[in-house]
This record gives sequence, C-alpha cells and structure tokens, in this order.
Amino acid sequence: MKKELILVIKQSILPAIRNMKDFEKVISSQYEYMILLDSHITQIKSVVATAKKHNKKILIHMDMIDGLKNDESGTLFVCQEIKPAGIISTKRQAIITAKKKGVLAIQRLFSIDTLALENGLELLKNTKPDYIEVLPGIIPEIIREVHEKTDIKIIAGGLVREKSEIESALESGAISVSTSNRDLWEL
Repeated sequence: MKKELILVIKQSILPAIRNMKDFEKVISSQYEYMILLDSHITQIKSVVATAKKHNKKILIHMDMIDGLKNDESGTLFVCQEIKPAGIISTKRQAIITAKKKGVLAIQRLFSIDTLALENGLELLKNTKPDYIEVLPGIIPEIIREVHEKTDIKIIAGGLVREKSEIESALESGAISVSTSNRDLWEL
C-alpha cells in the first residue's frame, strides 16, 4: 500500500474521466493514476484491466457507478473482483471496507457550509481514509483547515477551471487536484 501512496503524491493532477474518449486520452498520457467517474457496472472490470495493461491505475468513484450500490457489499465486490488501485466515496462503510481490503481509500468531503464541514470532519475520525478529496477544490482556506485538523493528505476537486486554481490548491496543502477538465490535463 505504501507504494501506491508515494506514486499518488507525485502526481499533481488526477484526471477524472467521464467517458471512454477521456479514458483513451489518459491511457496514452504521462499520468499513472486516473479517477473513473461516470460508468456502468458492466464496464468497470474491462476498463480497469485495460488500464493495468497500460501500467495505469484507476481510482473508482463508488458513488457514480451506475448499477453498483456504494455499500459494504458493493465495495467488497469492487475490491475483490475488479481490483482497482483505490476507491473514492462519500460513504463511511465504503471507505472502511476498502481499507480492510488493502485498497486505497479516498473520502470525499463536501464543504458546502460550516455544518457539512463539521460533520465531515467528525466522519473522518471514524473512517481514517488514506486521502481526503475536498470539494470544492477552489477554497484554499478550507483545504488548509482540513489538512491541519486531520493531518491526512488532501486532494482538491470540484469547480477547478483554471491553472491558477490548481496552483492555489497545491500551495494550500493539497498534494493533487482532480479535474475532468481535459484542457487542465495538459498542464
């Protein structure tokens, strides 16, 4: 597992793929890791297998796979049968299950208001994810605060539209920025 963590840290942009055209672009890029967003349960096994053939690693967003429930059973299925490098989820049980199975676990934390942030920070005490994806990723103060309060590596994501926003997130303590904006993958 430590090998996975070191490699993710070295990648400042995490391409988030929404369709097969995005996948084809990332598969031929310099990026080792990518996030699989919108997909269907029938596609994920072949997508992960293809990525592995190209020495790429996929982080599956459990909450966005059509036909797959993001609970303990769904996570067990993904970890045991699909074998991605990691999973991303807002769900407590998905994160805990992935960690038990030795799969990289990334907890999504929406910082839409003070209560959501406080509840999210409380949840993190129980799940102890490997990483936290803070959304939206364009609020440097929140990125800094979450990292200071948890001492867990931060991935910034959501609403990232400009190179300056990536730079700001990284300067605020994020180790990586996830984005589905294909233009930003070229940076």
